[in-house]
Amino acid sequence: MYNTNTFDTANPLLKNSFLGSKIFNPEYLFNQGSEVLKYVLTKQTLEVLYILLSILAIFFIAIIVYTTIRMFEIRAKEHSYLHHEIEEYAHHQALKEKKQREGGVFKNEKWRKVLEYLFSPNENDWKLAIVEADLMLFELLNQLGFKGETLGDKLKSADQEKFRSLSSAWEVHNIRNKIAHEGSSFQISLHEAKRVIALYESIFQEFGFI
Repeated sequence: MYNTNTFDTANPLLKNSFLGSKIFNPEYLFNQGSEVLKYVLTKQTLEVLYILLSILAIFFIAIIVYTTIRMFEIRAKEHSYLHHEIEEYAHHQALKEKKQREGGVFKNEKWRKVLEYLFSPNENDWKLAIVEADLMLFELLNQLGFKGETLGDKLKSADQEKFRSLSSAWEVHNIRNKIAHEGSSFQISLHEAKRVIALYESIFQEFGFI
């Protein structure tokens, strides 16, 4: 145990010096600290501290609850907005398809036949739409003067600079070939059929073919 006079008696040179003061005595500091805590941490101060901590806890809980509610509200608004946008897009697409089914004016009437097949509920008709569109592509390449006996030969002789949709033409023609070679075993969804016909459409529109 330390004595409060240790620094005075153990080394006379430290007597009455700064290093010999009581502030370097651990036992003295501990005793003083205990006295201060007993004075500060009275029943009244503990009650006040408890009330302050309770208020802070309630405040932070309220912030957490408010933030959580706001997050759910924002997510609900985002979901509602996306749902609305999807419905609007579907509505516009339905109107466009209805107009095409009812008979718009086409430069090439063969395109009407393609769309009639496409809007059929029968999967085989979707395949026929692609086959018919591929025949139209063959006619287009003939008009453009590309050489070759088959559509594939004509595409091989095509120049990307003169025929910007060359990669799209190859893609749809390859799908047409799968339909021709695999027959009924080849399956295609309506969504995929619409995507393929849309590629044909962009090619034809590039040259004012429909």
